Amino acid sequence: MVEIMSNPVSAKKTSDEKLSKDGKKTVTTAFLGFTVDMIDVYLPIIALAPAMIYFQPANLSPTIATTLYFTIFVLSLIGRPIGSFIFGFLGDKIGRRKTTLIAILGLSVTTFMIALLPGYSVWGLGGIIAIAALRFLSGIFMGGEYTSANPLAMEMSPKSKRGLFGGLINAGFPLGTIIVSVSTLITLSLLPAGDATAPYSVWGWRIPFLLGALLSLILFIYSYFELPESEVWKTSKKTTNPLKALFSKEHFGQLGQVFLLMSGVWFVTNAIISSLPGMLKMLNVSSTTSTYSQLFANIVLFVLFILAGAVSQKVGRKSVLTIFGVLSFTIAPVIYFFLLKGGYQNPVQLMILVIVVHALVIPVFGVLTSYITERFDTSVRASGYGVGYSLALVIPALTPFIMLGLQNFMPYVYTPIVILIIGGLCITAGALLGPETKDVDF
Repeated sequence: MVEIMSNPVSAKKTSDEKLSKDGKKTVTTAFLGFTVDMIDVYLPIIALAPAMIYFQPANLSPTIATTLYFTIFVLSLIGRPIGSFIFGFLGDKIGRRKTTLIAILGLSVTTFMIALLPGYSVWGLGGIIAIAALRFLSGIFMGGEYTSANPLAMEMSPKSKRGLFGGLINAGFPLGTIIVSVSTLITLSLLPAGDATAPYSVWGWRIPFLLGALLSLILFIYSYFELPESEVWKTSKKTTNPLKALFSKEHFGQLGQVFLLMSGVWFVTNAIISSLPGMLKMLNVSSTTSTYSQLFANIVLFVLFILAGAVSQKVGRKSVLTIFGVLSFTIAPVIYFFLLKGGYQNPVQLMILVIVVHALVIPVFGVLTSYITERFDTSVRASGYGVGYSLALVIPALTPFIMLGLQNFMPYVYTPIVILIIGGLCITAGALLGPETKDVDF
């Protein structure tokens, strides 16, 4: 069992029951920040997927095209650990507020720049290379946003409500996906997708990206004028080098346990949210049907994220994490198999199966913000949260290439199921190795 650390320094105490006015501002910023973060994460999966042909050479094989599509998504995931190191260090050194503002503004700028890019007919491979580079940069800023904003919100929340508010913050994940899905569906209905010269392929996909950039800019303006600094951080004892302290003997065990848990979370995320749209495309499911199924799944997830966080406040974070881990390597793979084997052929059945697969696994995110911030003391909380949450992306980021290797032993379309099982085992092991945290004092 890994020992838990709690901060002995007690700052100005927030009421154990009521969220203060400043606390509401921090939770609002973290929730909206996670929403625009997730909009930027899933723009390539939902909005850009129907237009990828605009950036690709003609006559690519479906497997190579799907791998290229996954790779663009994965590049932003690789950038996030780098962002967590940079902004985690800054968050523990100069404060949560300043680092949050820098990250949100950077996210807005990089998303806007992607919306301006030309396609293969103009830049050749330069267009896809530019997307890759900008996705990597946006990943750095994504990693910075939640690394600073989420610990700030948890430090300003009453202990008895951290689970609920943590679930609410992470509900920005499905909300961001809902916004991308709706904007994409509307755009596709007005500007049909098709070949590289279709209206959606040429410029329709840019509309969701511009919307994402605008929302990030609005959040930056709001946060600049309204976001307070954490009282817990301001009155706490600071460490000279938070990253060095995080990797010291005192905290390394905690970091390793969170790393294992989060590696599992990112594996199941890649198996379902990242891979499923590409698999459905390979199975010739229409872009509209696929996007609708993701939309309905995320509406359900919005509620389940908040519920998972609230339940963790009652029964414990460890128990809820363990339950989702076990579901991820037992029941969910069976449902996923039936979906890919033939369940996709009927639109209603497809949507039901997509919702069930998501609901059995993905609400684990509703527990993560409260759990991980509770695992680290104030002097390294931003670094610990950011690095623990994002560094674990590195190995799961290889998912597209693992899937390519697995196709030597099984049909490519079923390879995400193996990734799902691996992720579930990691979540379960990580949860069991860690302590219960819901009663930790900041």
